[in-house]
Amino acid sequence: MPSNGAFRALADQTRREILRMLRAGPKTSGEIAARFQSSWPTISRHLAVLRDAGLVLTERKGQEIHYELNTSVFQDMVQHLMEWSKPTAGGQRRPQKRVKQQEV
Repeated sequence: MPSNGAFRALADQTRREILRMLRAGPKTSGEIAARFQSSWPTISRHLAVLRDAGLVLTERKGQEIHYELNTSVFQDMVQHLMEWSKPTAGGQRRPQKRVKQQEV
């Protein structure tokens, strides 16, 4: 089962954007930071949260740290979420009501 930290890490928009960037392949921390207007310490903290949650893997090459997606954690998360849609033993799924989003 995925850790709660993985779900918490995904709650932040900046971290989700970092993960989208990494879909194209590994990037250095400098390459990642250059895409954001946030300070270097802020981006460094986001990267640490992603690493601690297991969503990214790191590899040091000289003075650079390269980040890449840890796809096995994402596969575990998807599997975990899919289990919520299965009926429980002896029970039936109730029809879901769709909640309308309010227009802004």
